[in-house]
Amino acid sequence: MSGRGKVRVGVLEAGSPPGGLAARFGSYPSMFERLLGGEGAFEFTAFDVRSGALPTAPEACAAYVVTGSAYGVYDPEPWIGQLRDFLAASRGRAALVGVCFGHQIMAEAFGGKVIRSPKGWGIGLHAYQARAEEPWMEPVAAFSAPASHQDQVVVTPPGARVIAASGFSPNGMLAYDDQPAISIQLHPEFDPAYAKALIEARRGSLYAEGQAERAIASLDDPNDCARIGGWIGAFLRRRTAA
Repeated sequence: MSGRGKVRVGVLEAGSPPGGLAARFGSYPSMFERLLGGEGAFEFTAFDVRSGALPTAPEACAAYVVTGSAYGVYDPEPWIGQLRDFLAASRGRAALVGVCFGHQIMAEAFGGKVIRSPKGWGIGLHAYQARAEEPWMEPVAAFSAPASHQDQVVVTPPGARVIAASGFSPNGMLAYDDQPAISIQLHPEFDPAYAKALIEARRGSLYAEGQAERAIASLDDPNDCARIGGWIGAFLRRRTAA
């Protein structure tokens, strides 16, 4: 906890919006601040892990959120290995939350496996079916949020349970029983307008026209981003309580 009684959360910034999208929608740390900051319970510090900026020790913050990234966990970038090592060292010493790339690198750090999936890109609004009831989330049958990934966790780490998933992402949300950690492949921090702009920026290069059109249309449907943000906030408050 900080001196002001707020939970100190380090945002491990592993990526950034492409092109000019950051000027319009903000950085990934700012997106998480909007998602989690409504109650004023958290104090955020961003660490640009791509430039080698990491906390001096896991205890520097009570919790860490690992953002998405355009990189894959298997890419030969020195900072990826450094981040993986930091997460491994943080086991049981800080609460951890991973989103998309964060979900994947946490799985790798704790003994799982991630690959570039032959299923291809998952974009647009994706729905997950809940498979477990956790004390920090209210019972729901299903929930949805934007997706933007082609890599997937294909082997879950020891100590991790699948608590929500879809046919496209069978290991889509994990809770760890051997440490205070959760992760999700979806992007609850993405505003639908940003998710649409991201697809538009990649239309015709990463995504075919038809896939892009369907994904953009899906983002007009209701989503559960605020609900998932509430779950993450409840998890962090519960697992960092003195």
